Amino acid sequence: MTDELCYQLEMKGISKSFVGVKALQNVDFSVKAGEIHALIGENGAGKSTLMRVLSGAYTADSGEIKVNGQKVDIANPHDGIENGISVVYQEFALVQDLSVAENIFLDEFREKHTFVHWSDLRRRAKAFLDEVGFGNIDVNTKVKTLSVAYQQVVEICKALTRDAKILVLDEPTAVLTMKEVEQLFKLIKSLKSKGVSIVYVSHRLEEIFAISDRITILKDGMLVKTVETGAIDSHQLVALMIGREPENYFPVRTSAIGPIAFRVENIHAEFGAEDISFAVREGEVLGLSGLVGAGRTEAARAVLGIDKLLGGKIFLNGKEIKIKSPRESFKRGIGFLPENRKTEGVLLRMPIRHNITLSSLKSFCTFGCLNKKRESAFVDEFSQKISIKAASLDNNVESLSGGNQQKVAIARLLATDCKILILDEPTRGVDVGAKVEIYKIINSLAAQGFAVIMISSEMAEIIGICDRAVIIRKGKTVAELPKEELTEINLIRHSMGVA
Repeated sequence: MTDELCYQLEMKGISKSFVGVKALQNVDFSVKAGEIHALIGENGAGKSTLMRVLSGAYTADSGEIKVNGQKVDIANPHDGIENGISVVYQEFALVQDLSVAENIFLDEFREKHTFVHWSDLRRRAKAFLDEVGFGNIDVNTKVKTLSVAYQQVVEICKALTRDAKILVLDEPTAVLTMKEVEQLFKLIKSLKSKGVSIVYVSHRLEEIFAISDRITILKDGMLVKTVETGAIDSHQLVALMIGREPENYFPVRTSAIGPIAFRVENIHAEFGAEDISFAVREGEVLGLSGLVGAGRTEAARAVLGIDKLLGGKIFLNGKEIKIKSPRESFKRGIGFLPENRKTEGVLLRMPIRHNITLSSLKSFCTFGCLNKKRESAFVDEFSQKISIKAASLDNNVESLSGGNQQKVAIARLLATDCKILILDEPTRGVDVGAKVEIYKIINSLAAQGFAVIMISSEMAEIIGICDRAVIIRKGKTVAELPKEELTEINLIRHSMGVA
């Protein structure tokens, strides 16, 4: 058997351009049957575009696709499904008010049927869940009641009903707990053993080394290299991704730390937070660390008036205050960058420039009318300061890479007069290069006297960027660590309650 015939999928010479942007340039990508192939690169490298060409969401300008050695024409998503290709995106295509069984066999409802054999439908759904090792999921329950991990399993089962032989997983662990990641990995390995080709798109290098057989790196829409996972280390991989030897991920900051600017005591929230206290000083970056679900985000949302605050005190510059709504928190100079940028951080179908000024429109109005010239000058200057990479600031935010979308969300926050910033997972879902740029922005803010609270699930990030960290476990503050005590062992020990 020749090398070519070993591949279940071959993409050769794929090119794709949009207005003013060459998204892909002559890219080759091949996956063997029963292989877990990681696809990585900085935001904007072309990963998503390549997978959308594969699925039929985009049509390539040039190049060809072969499945099991046969050339195929994929002009739309239906063609992709017909050729055994299925993509599970970060945003699931599930109907939340339908049951698990109904979602798994959703394609059947799109066809004309005079009668649905419900008991048979539920039996077949149960068989699929058993096959992938998640038979404990109730096929009768509505999808909206499931955890994100279980919704992902339903999405994968839906793909398998289409007899998918090539399964693309786009950032599959972005919002999963460690236990859920382990469950997902078991499922992926089970599919691999059945001959399914897995394309694993992720920014998490530790996962890529744990799960993949080979790695393909893209940069600026071009193929950099395809390597065996065991033949490369993380340092070499990052160098290939960014096109240079990686600098220090966490730039040194020498800002002067001032008095306490913001303090909360004994916060008790409607969801997840029972007794959380912390304080942040001017010029300081305070980390809120802990396991997913510990109550960090829940406490922040309650403090800012997004969710109901059941108890506790809030102090601004030493004076106790009450915050009843997000609008009031902004008026008091307390800004929030939400965890989910796509649903809460930006308006994807609105131009970049309008997203940036949305929270501060009054600053650009004269007698109630928007001064577009002043707004435009501000946005142009501001976008250059934080390096938003876009063909045009008049393009919609959805046209940007994940890292640049996050920069737009940060820019909108900074365009206000807020001096206390709560950043919830500010680098989630962005590549190494974009992370470094965001760290530099955070450092710059601290140097200007901003008080920054950073919620992060990445221990390396807490250690590398924070001056101090508060650890939260099971809805309670359990420890406070100064910079010199910020180590992985200390963070793990306190987060898991190990003496």
